[in-house]
Amino acid sequence: MKLPLRRRTIYIGAAAAALTLGLVGVGTAQASTSHVTSPAHAQPKPTVVLVHGAWADGSSWSGEVSRLQHDGYPVVVAPNPLRGLSSDADYLRAFLSGITGPIVLVGHSYGGAVITNAATGNANVKALVYVDAYIPDANQSVAGLTSADSVLAPAGSNPASVFKLVTYPGAPDGIYDTYLLPNVFAAALGGGLSASQVSVLAASQSPTSLIALGEQSGAPAWASIPSWDLVGTQDKVIPPAAQLSMAAHARAHVVKVNAAHLSLVTAPDAVTQLIETAARATA
Repeated sequence: MKLPLRRRTIYIGAAAAALTLGLVGVGTAQASTSHVTSPAHAQPKPTVVLVHGAWADGSSWSGEVSRLQHDGYPVVVAPNPLRGLSSDADYLRAFLSGITGPIVLVGHSYGGAVITNAATGNANVKALVYVDAYIPDANQSVAGLTSADSVLAPAGSNPASVFKLVTYPGAPDGIYDTYLLPNVFAAALGGGLSASQVSVLAASQSPTSLIALGEQSGAPAWASIPSWDLVGTQDKVIPPAAQLSMAAHARAHVVKVNAAHLSLVTAPDAVTQLIETAARATA
């Protein structure tokens, strides 16, 4: 069915604000110095599950994985197909069902919307941690949560100014896979990264369907699961005011860090510290 022009524009504009890029080879491997040997009587640590966002892959979390492992946490990076909010959440929900014991579930950017849906009703998920992320309520979408001051907002009126739009097999009429244009990538996500890092990341984007960004969210897991939120004060993709508004609505514990949208790459110590804080608080 052919989508009306206005609806196509809404879908395409949604993509601008749901950004988390594939971060191949950028995560630092430096180990945290905060490791403390647990006493013999301590409870086993929860499994930390890390969920990347749009245009991302598991290497986004390299810095956090090495630090969490050093500190004795079981940690896995979950797959995120980036095909649609409901289907991505279903995929993660199935993945979580194979994990025994308590879980701390972490999402970056669009991954925040995915964990908000996937954790609902899962008694093993004891904490939600959002990292420069979307925190939707029921019936909200990434499109609806997009703020006008996002550096990617021009996609709403002129998609070609922000994205390369690519057809894919089985896509509904008017729906595309999207890739950020290199110059937009640098302007939106270059904070704290070298020019060579930005170039590599821009070249290694994974495709994200516009469907992933326009669907409405379901019942939010944060309504019954404690949540934490790391807000990058230099974020140009999801500006701090928008992040703080969502965090307040979800009653999340907020920590601010002087970082841009890719804080999971440029500030892995701060991200890891917040994850471990949530894990200890819910033990």
